[in-house]
Amino acid sequence: MIDLAIKLDFFYLVLGLVSIVNIIGFSIVGADKYKAKKNLWRIPEKTFFLIAVFGGAIGVYAGMLFFRHKTRHWYFMFGIPAILVTEAIIAFLLLKNS
Repeated sequence: MIDLAIKLDFFYLVLGLVSIVNIIGFSIVGADKYKAKKNLWRIPEKTFFLIAVFGGAIGVYAGMLFFRHKTRHWYFMFGIPAILVTEAIIAFLLLKNS
């Protein structure tokens, strides 16, 4: 019983952290789109990929589609979904084995 409670606490902690990272990912895409329109200092492209790798791929990809930003770059249109699929496979395997 205690083991299940610890697993659930860990699951909700990870779910919360991933949610926060996705909100940040979505937000930085919107911020970069705004900066691009205003000709301001831009967010480096590697930042988008780092956030995606750390669990924010859904947020970054949703932001790209919502704000129509970075959608002409093939490495974003294929790279971010590839990271997302990889993260989904890893999550499935971790949940399956627990």
